[in-house]
Amino acid sequence: MNDRSAAPASGFEGREEELGKAVALALRTLKDGIPYQHEMNDALVKMHLNSLQFAKNKGLTAQFVAHDLADKRPMLQRLRAEIERTGDRTLALHGIFDRSTDLYQLCLDLEGSGGQRRFTFPFTHVLTISRRIGQFDLTDQEVHETWLRPCLEGYARELGVAFDVSDISADNKVTVSLR
Repeated sequence: MNDRSAAPASGFEGREEELGKAVALALRTLKDGIPYQHEMNDALVKMHLNSLQFAKNKGLTAQFVAHDLADKRPMLQRLRAEIERTGDRTLALHGIFDRSTDLYQLCLDLEGSGGQRRFTFPFTHVLTISRRIGQFDLTDQEVHETWLRPCLEGYARELGVAFDVSDISADNKVTVSLR
């Protein structure tokens, strides 16, 4: 006989304390509205911008992108082997956007599947506020053209595929498509 009163598994059995801490952190982050309303990706966005601003100030932007690619090369090589083994090129976008916290934690409204992903450019909120106080002088366009697009295109090359990375649209969206 089937016991229908049993709750379905959540996937967090034995990890309830960890889940509670994560929820508490999310609430603390979203509650923080001083000096501006923080978003869940706030710390990650600021770390990226701080590093990119440093690279820009030192004239090392190209080296910064090369370092990012080198850092991710072991993961990208494993993913490339999986793509070559299966012949499924859509794994390139899935591996970069859906399986790696690097981008799905950065891009809070990531959507799409198969050969395309779309998301709100994640740096606008913090850049708008930070430029006002002199923390960063980067623009959205500059971050997109000197870091995001070159990194995504570099990941694709490492994976043996090609991506089309759109400009930032009027509604502040970026679309990445498998070519």
